Formats: sequence, structure tokens, C-alpha cells
Amino acid sequence: MLYAILKIYVRFIIRFYCYSIRINRPKLLKQKGPLLIASNHPNSFLDAVFLDILFGEPIWSLARGDVFRKKWARPILHSLRIFPVYRNREGAENLSENYKTFDACIEIFKQNGVVTIFSEGLCVKEWHLRPLLKGTARLAFKAWEEGIPLKILPVGINYSSFERFGKQIDVNVGNAFTVDLFNLQDSDGILNRTFNKRLEEKFKKLVYEIAPEDNETFDQKFNIKANPVKEAVLFLPSLLGKLLHLPGYYLTNFIIKYLKTDKVHNDSMKVAFLIFGYPLYLLVIFFLLWLLTGSIWSLTAFLLLPLLLLAYVKRKVRKDWR
Repeated sequence: MLYAILKIYVRFIIRFYCYSIRINRPKLLKQKGPLLIASNHPNSFLDAVFLDILFGEPIWSLARGDVFRKKWARPILHSLRIFPVYRNREGAENLSENYKTFDACIEIFKQNGVVTIFSEGLCVKEWHLRPLLKGTARLAFKAWEEGIPLKILPVGINYSSFERFGKQIDVNVGNAFTVDLFNLQDSDGILNRTFNKRLEEKFKKLVYEIAPEDNETFDQKFNIKANPVKEAVLFLPSLLGKLLHLPGYYLTNFIIKYLKTDKVHNDSMKVAFLIFGYPLYLLVIFFLLWLLTGSIWSLTAFLLLPLLLLAYVKRKVRKDWR
């Protein structure tokens, strides 16, 4: 229930963070299971959020195991359809837990479900495909060996910015492939290498390769075209939107800094505060105006603020350098 409600809500509120979300083949987002979505991993748990809200079917995701350390977090994460995956850095003693996660994924596939796995393993904020780990191949072959007609769907997620509001997200969906491409009689080593080579070939067509501050390639890949008329019309409401939301923005950055989270999670944390904190921010503004003016017109500000924020976000595509 929590997952279903959040999926609907996040689909709406994410509009206040993204300039646009472009999908190369939207029809492929309606695929049924058993399906393993293999994605790159450039922007922490925000990657899983976007895949969840874009695909029609409910999706189970695999996340780094250390977020499951606190007992109170486990039932919440499970209700959000998240399984833990442990790496050596999370403690070698926890690696055996991965077998339980893979077994749970197999059960989901048997029920024609959908699972997302981030094939690079490590999240790095860059426009570059990193070497693929073996987890995707191992999960796929485990399913195939049990006779499950699993499809592997490669997806490339590309962000115009890893830090700023008003980003454009290009989601490129590739062609799915199945067990037919492999000889299950080969050794595990050969199978894993062959699988990763096939998946890497797919990813290279979906994941953008852009050097930092390479404006020409950036604009070409994201199809960025200046729209002076739109920028001029939205200039004033965009400026007002920015100024009126600065208190919330600085408060969010202060909390993120106080929590001492890894910088790779900053963008995802901003989205989390937008999802859960923005309604509260609007209520605070409303009550402050009500106390100061005692007028019903304070409700107008409550309704106007989201529109001004939307004007700021939609004025132009933003990137991490100017």
C-alpha cells in the first residue's frame, strides 16, 4: 500500500524537480515480467526512484546493504520493495545474505514480477559507463537454470545535472534479450564474461559519454536548444520562485551537511526532502502569512508558490557547469 501511494505521489511531485523526462521508447515501459531491468547507476537511489515511477509494473530494487543496518529501517525498505545487496565494504560476513536476496528475486520472477539491478554496482556521478560487475549475470543465469523465461532489459539513465533543480533526464530503453544467446553448458566464468560483454554492448548505445564541461557533446546528446522567448517570459516568475524557496533550499543543504552523508547522495537527498518536506514547507509559509495578515489571501500564496517553483524548474535545462 505504501509503495503504491508513493508511486502516484512521486510521479506528480517530481515535476517540480525536473525540466523534463524524455523516454526514447515509452511503450517498452509497459512490459510484464518475469523481467530483470539492468541499469547504469549515476545518481544514487534517485535512479531507482525514476525507474519505479516510469515503469507500469511494481518493481523490486536492489540497494546497498548498509542502509539495512538499522532494524527500524528494514520493514520500511521492504514495504518499498527494496532488497539488500552486500559488498565487501559492507562486511565480508554479510555476503552470505546476498543468497537470500537472490532467492527472493527468483520467487518474484516465478510470479512474473520485475526486479531492477544496477549492473555497475558502484554509483559515480559522471557521464560514463563503468565496468560491469557479475551480479546481473549471476542473477540472470540462476533464473534461467530454474527454467524461468526471464528477459533482461537494459536501461540507460542520463542526467543533465547531478546537483541542480531543473535537470533533464533522458531514459533510453534498449532491446531485451533472453537465455537464447547463451550456452548454459559453458563454465560460469565464460557465461559471466559473455553476458557482461553482451550487456555492455547494449549499454554503450544507451548511456551518454560526455567529458566534463564538453558543452558541444552535452548539447548534442541532450538535444539542448535555447528558447529565448520562453526564458524571457518565465524570467520574473522564475526569479521569484527561486527567491521564495531559498529558505527551504538552504535548510535542506544544512540538514544534508549535518547528516554528513556521502556527497554522491546529495541530489537524491534533495529529492527526498522535496517529496516529504515540501508540503510541510508550504504549510509553514501559509500559517506564517495567516498569523501576519489574518487574511484568506494567505491561501493564495500557498497555491502560488508551487507554480513559481515550477516556473524556475521549467525555464531552461540546467547542467553542473555554467
